[in-house]
Amino acid sequence: MHIGLVGLGKMGNNMRTRLRANGIEVTGFDRNPDVTDVATISDLVAALPAPRTVWVMVPAGAITDSVVEELNGLLDAGDLVIDGGNSRFTEDFKHAELLSAKGIDYIDAGVSGGIWGVDNGYGLMVGGSAAQVERIMPVFDALRPEGPRDEGFVHVGEVGAGHYAKMVHNGIEYALMQAYAEGFELLDKREDIIKDVPGTFKAWQRGTVVRSWLLELLVLALEEDPDLDKIEGYVDDSGEGRWTIEEAIANAVPVPTISASIFARFVSRQEDSPAMKAVAALRNQFGGHAVKKAD
Repeated sequence: MHIGLVGLGKMGNNMRTRLRANGIEVTGFDRNPDVTDVATISDLVAALPAPRTVWVMVPAGAITDSVVEELNGLLDAGDLVIDGGNSRFTEDFKHAELLSAKGIDYIDAGVSGGIWGVDNGYGLMVGGSAAQVERIMPVFDALRPEGPRDEGFVHVGEVGAGHYAKMVHNGIEYALMQAYAEGFELLDKREDIIKDVPGTFKAWQRGTVVRSWLLELLVLALEEDPDLDKIEGYVDDSGEGRWTIEEAIANAVPVPTISASIFARFVSRQEDSPAMKAVAALRNQFGGHAVKKAD
């Protein structure tokens, strides 16, 4: 199978590597000449066999809109566009409608795995028609983690469902990181009692009910910087957490824990906080998100 991939940043470049390692031919385009395979998106489309599949892996919003619009002018009926970025699910309806006027199919794919996905595989949440999902399943199988398919991939529903599931996933992620971060601050505060904070978290990695990949990543961060002195407790948010809360309000679903984690990030932008340093360190570990270096 041969697909096109638009966007070769931290996620896209690693996805190209994993796809190729698993037997999928990939032609990639990026504005960075050091990583791109072709000079233009038009060249990418020309390089693909029909029916073409183009996976879009660029920042959500205006950039994704422009790429989808350009592809709409270049692709033909029977081709397929996959948006694997963190677009809001409502944008999927707009993109699908635009493309369907020319008979171009559309799939939205929520992708989780961060900078570690190239080795560990990516968790995939997909929305679209069953026929198109089945057609492109070799690509999803190449990207997902090894093991049972249903433990790393789900066809959630029709267009929009994949990004909706990823939105909720990221809202949960916000809350989990905040809980670990607050635990870190409390342990760190009682240095008269707790003599080994990194060791405490490390000891939780096996046998305890709070063990998780996020915990492992926090341990890695603490091993690199035990007191998190090298970074500021400033934490950005990329949108999905806010969207989760907005959806919860619209559907009268209480999400106090997720809401609190978002508000805590707002606090982080006002004053330095040990807990927010832990959240910043976690985001850097799993997603390569930038951190502010401490002075």
